[in-house]
Amino acid sequence: MSRRPGRPAGGRVRIASVCAAAALAVAGCGGSLFQSKVPPPTVYLLSAEGGAPGAPLDAALAVLKPLVRSGLNTDWIAAYYPDRHLDHYAGASWSGPLDEVIQDLAVQAFRAGANLSSVSADGSAFPDGYWLELAVDDFQAEYATPGAAPVVSVRLRARVGSASNRRVLGVFQASAHRAAAADRLGAIVAAYNAAANAALAELVADTSRTIGAVAPPRPPE
Repeated sequence: MSRRPGRPAGGRVRIASVCAAAALAVAGCGGSLFQSKVPPPTVYLLSAEGGAPGAPLDAALAVLKPLVRSGLNTDWIAAYYPDRHLDHYAGASWSGPLDEVIQDLAVQAFRAGANLSSVSADGSAFPDGYWLELAVDDFQAEYATPGAAPVVSVRLRARVGSASNRRVLGVFQASAHRAAAADRLGAIVAAYNAAANAALAELVADTSRTIGAVAPPRPPE
């Protein structure tokens, strides 16, 4: 990581631009554009934690790609400061844009914690099943006190409905906050993982309960 967590990384774009210009100049003198001394970012992957599935349901669920709040839908790991400016940790990134990361994590969470016949990210795969729409309102590490470790804030909204008629069956929201054990990137990512799993566990429970009220139980295999 090119900076200590908690300090602005606003110079990243400027540095990248300067390096690109320098690379072009060197290339004009016989150098190569593919030779860069800038290290690639460390990529972090979030994973779902195991749950306790309820009664098996004969229902298929499609988790649609989430709508992410403006400013958060990148692969950068976001940091938020008391003066309301949004920054990111230099030299680190998520495994993809945040909408893809949350969609993948939600699919994992529902497969682990909801006893459904199938869960997929493909909305066209289950025309007679159920769909889940997600919105990500908060997904950032918040610094309230200078020099202290941040608290990760995750806030999600969800709607579940029937794929056959697009009727909305339920609307939910969930939030979670987890303090990082230290102002280090590894500890901060662990807090992200814990907060995201806690919020998704609420949505899994609410969604399972809603689908369970209208879907038949799965016949024994």
